[in-house]
Amino acid sequence: MASVLAPAPSAAATAALAGLDARKAANHAGASAAKLRATAEDFEAVFLNSMFQQMFANVGEGPFSGGHGANIWRSFLTDEYAKSFVKAGGIGIADQVQRELLARQEVR
Repeated sequence: MASVLAPAPSAAATAALAGLDARKAANHAGASAAKLRATAEDFEAVFLNSMFQQMFANVGEGPFSGGHGANIWRSFLTDEYAKSFVKAGGIGIADQVQRELLARQEVR
């Protein structure tokens, strides 16, 4: 019983497939790096939001405090402050987190 072998792909076909795989890998690496950076920036924003909430905890106490409504909206304000700080370059936490995440991925 003889088996029929498929003909070997041409050199051009092999090169095209290799180029496609390389582009796919580069696109995946780029998407992964962007996702990693976004995660690091989100972490920094959460940290900054927590710091801003502590900073504004006692602001506005007294007879002209703005009442209960001001306290509710203050959390939105601190969240937007944190996001704008990160968007403007942050305080360096995202860079450190990104480096650590990359190092952890290389270990795996």
